[in-house]
Amino acid sequence: MIRANQYTPDVVFHPATTLNEKINEMGMSIKEFALRTGKPEQTIIAVLKEESSLTPEMAILFENVTQISAKFWIIKQARYNEYIARKKQEEAVVDAIEWTKEFPYPEMAKYSWVPPTRKMEEKTTNMLNYFGVASYHAWEKLYIETKLKVAAYTSLKQTHQPHAISAWLRQGELQAKQIKVSEFDIKQLKENIPKMKQLMVEQSVNFFDQLQKLCLNAGVILLFTPKLPKVPLSGSTRWLNNTPLIQLTARYKRNDNFWFTFFHELGHIILHGKKYISLENVDFAAANPVKEEEAHQFAIKHTFTKEQENEILENQNITVQDIIDYAKKFNTHPAMIIGRLQHDGFIRYSVGRQFMEPIDLNSVNSYGK
Repeated sequence: MIRANQYTPDVVFHPATTLNEKINEMGMSIKEFALRTGKPEQTIIAVLKEESSLTPEMAILFENVTQISAKFWIIKQARYNEYIARKKQEEAVVDAIEWTKEFPYPEMAKYSWVPPTRKMEEKTTNMLNYFGVASYHAWEKLYIETKLKVAAYTSLKQTHQPHAISAWLRQGELQAKQIKVSEFDIKQLKENIPKMKQLMVEQSVNFFDQLQKLCLNAGVILLFTPKLPKVPLSGSTRWLNNTPLIQLTARYKRNDNFWFTFFHELGHIILHGKKYISLENVDFAAANPVKEEEAHQFAIKHTFTKEQENEILENQNITVQDIIDYAKKFNTHPAMIIGRLQHDGFIRYSVGRQFMEPIDLNSVNSYGK
C-alpha cells in the first residue's frame, strides 16, 4: 500500500515558530524585519500568526536577513503543508467509516483485493486506496453520479448493492491493467467465434485459458473475478479506453450458464460497441432492454438455436442418447440443450444432471491473478 512503512510525525510546526524565535534573537521588531525584507508588515504578521504560508520568494528574502538558507524555510513550509493535508485526510477517513461498512470487506480480503485488518480506520484507508480516490465523495461521483463520462462507468444508484458491485467492477479494472493487449479487431473476433464455440463443445480442463487467448488475440480482455455476497452479477461488458473487457463471475458454476453468459457479453461487444455497458442480472439505470434482448439472441444463436430446440421437441420421448446425438449434430454441448429445455419448462431440472459439468474458475490460471 502507498503508506506502508511511511513515517508521519505526530506534530509539525509552522515556519512561524522558528521565524518568531529568530526575529527575537536578532532583537528586531516586526516592522524592522518587514522593512529589511521589503515585504509589507501585514504580510509578515500573517505569516507569524500562521494565517499565511511562507512562499519561496519570502524564503529567498528571509535568507539575507536571517542568515538561514532559503532551502530551510521552503522545506519547513512544505513539511507543514503536508502535515496539515494529512490531518485533513485523517478526518476524511473518519468521515468515510460508515461508507466502508457498506462493503463486504472480509470477502474482499479473502480474495486479496485489500489487506486483512479489523481496524475500521485501516479498512477505510485501504478502501480509498483500492478505488484510487481521496474521499468517499469522489467514489460517489464515479459510481453513483457518474461524473466521468467514459464507457467504463455507469450509475449504480438504482442497483441493490452499489458498493459491492463497484468493488467487483474495480477489481476488473485492476486486473485488466496488468494485461498487455493489442488493438481491438472486430474482424478477428468474429473469425475466432467458431474456435470459441468448439471450446464450449469440448470443454477441456484448460478451456478458460484458451478462451482468454482467443479473446486477447482479437484485442479483447476476458477476466474471471469472483462474485461478492448478495451481488447477482453473472458478468459485465464495458470498454476501458479503446479495449473491450468481458468480466465473468461463473455465478452458477455450471457450464451451460457460463457459456451462455460469455456469448451474451460477446454479443454486446460485436453488436453494440463501446458506448454500452452491460451488467448481467443487475437492474441499473442505463440498462437497455432492446440491447439486452439482442445480446440474448446472439447467445442463443451461438450455443443452441430455437430452430434446433424445435427439432428436438418433435421427438416425444427424448433419451440420454438422443441428447448426445443432437449435441453432435448441432455441434454444441449436451449441457446447452438440457439447460435450455429445463429453462423453457420442457423437462424437469433433475433430468440430465450428468451433462452439467461444474465450472470452478478459482482453480484456473486467470490473467491478472
